[in-house]
Amino acid sequence: MIVWVNAADDPTKGLFTERGYVRSKFLAEHMRRRFFSHPIPDSAPKSGYTVRALGDENELPARSWLSWKVFHPDEPDEKYQGWEWYRNVQRVPLYRRDLDIVAVAEDGELAAFCTVWFDDVTRTAVFEPVGTHPNHQKRGLGKAVMSEGLRRAERLGATLATVSSYGTAAHALYDSMGFTEFDLLEPWIKEW
Repeated sequence: MIVWVNAADDPTKGLFTERGYVRSKFLAEHMRRRFFSHPIPDSAPKSGYTVRALGDENELPARSWLSWKVFHPDEPDEKYQGWEWYRNVQRVPLYRRDLDIVAVAEDGELAAFCTVWFDDVTRTAVFEPVGTHPNHQKRGLGKAVMSEGLRRAERLGATLATVSSYGTAAHALYDSMGFTEFDLLEPWIKEW
């Protein structure tokens, strides 16, 4: 079993230690936030790319493949299991195609993405997931799709945006987008 504990919460960490949990070797999660009272960074994509909402169902295979390459860059392509799962993402009640942002290369290849989940009750925009294809990195595409997502969320009335990060590159991207406040959550595990 795994639980996530705020790194600053020593009493809770002590409680879990007493109950047989240990701090996992997995990376801690930086639960980041930014308020819309701060200006949105203006990040246009490099020449040759456009930023827009995901297209119709015909783009789902390309969007799914992009996710695979972003989160499994070292896996052999034959491990890819298809795109149909993305239909389930689109069935989630808070999903909005206009907040499923992609960067597109001149040849039509999807190069980067961010999906924004907007809750109009809490006026919160959650960015999950965000990624850039390894062949298109270092071109400002992560910033470009996030800027567009932030602008769209702001027009809907968002007052708070959140995103989680685990690694150095993601930390740098989200810091540059104004997600500088965060809570650090540590994974604690117990073997049964």
